[in-house]
Amino acid sequence: MTEVRANDVAAHILRKRGEMTAMKLQKLVYYCQAWSLVWDERPLFDGRIEAWANGPVCPELYDIHRGRFRVGPGDIPGDPDAFDEDGEETIDAVLAFYGDKKAHWLSELTHREEPWRRARVGLADNERGSSEIAHDSMFEYYDSIVR
Repeated sequence: MTEVRANDVAAHILRKRGEMTAMKLQKLVYYCQAWSLVWDERPLFDGRIEAWANGPVCPELYDIHRGRFRVGPGDIPGDPDAFDEDGEETIDAVLAFYGDKKAHWLSELTHREEPWRRARVGLADNERGSSEIAHDSMFEYYDSIVR
């Protein structure tokens, strides 16, 4: 299997759900990674997720959509079919639960959750930061809420 990137996940999400804000797309990609760590016991994609002021952001994906408020199918270059069956099921489950939520709601949710908060220790909520949200932090938190 080839190396899966955040933009592959984004392309898949946009193909399934259609146009959305870039902020919402970032949060959905984050939750796909988080739940893949718990359910599949592996990262869904390679690449950093950072704890920015408005919530988790994949800088590699941000560089692609920078300056755009909304993105749609075809706007993010990536392979929407880059996933095995487990990856596909994880993305589908994330979209079933989080997909109808608004971007602001998703951002506020991430602000209440431990992985983002832990990565932003010492920063005010609206202060710029680029600390990585560690996989172990994501796994520990999301695994603990399903027990």
